[in-house]
Amino acid sequence: MTTSAGVQVTVNEVSSTSYQKGTSSASASAITTGEPVLVLGTTSGMTITATQVVVQPTGGGSATSSAAGVVPFQRGSPTNSKQVGQIPPSYRQGSGTIVSGTGANKATEAALAAYPGGVVDRVVKLSNGDYEVHNIGVNWPHHIFVNQDFKVVGAD
Repeated sequence: MTTSAGVQVTVNEVSSTSYQKGTSSASASAITTGEPVLVLGTTSGMTITATQVVVQPTGGGSATSSAAGVVPFQRGSPTNSKQVGQIPPSYRQGSGTIVSGTGANKATEAALAAYPGGVVDRVVKLSNGDYEVHNIGVNWPHHIFVNQDFKVVGAD
């Protein structure tokens, strides 16, 4: 498949890979070629071993992306660094612990629903329990902050 940044990757499915379309569970056969999907799993080079595949809603957003102040990314639009929403006051770049698993997957899904078009290379759990999703491949936002309820609360 091709990522939103135009990079070709291989997605390997395993017997435990789950599929979701909208808010419902789905089967692999329910996903049609060309539909935008979010693939969560582990990476090795240009290969993703999928733990979950989520069909993304059309229009680049979802019910979880309706947070006030969310600014959608416009590909090719130059922009200066800015902040929106709430950034944890104790946040400092490099603080927190890199995490994986269900919490990291949910934080990634919320971040990319609010700010489509990027590639997440890591998720950091902050000391207050919130998440910082590190978004690369876009000019803004680079850090997306997701609370413990997996709602996007801010970005910079």
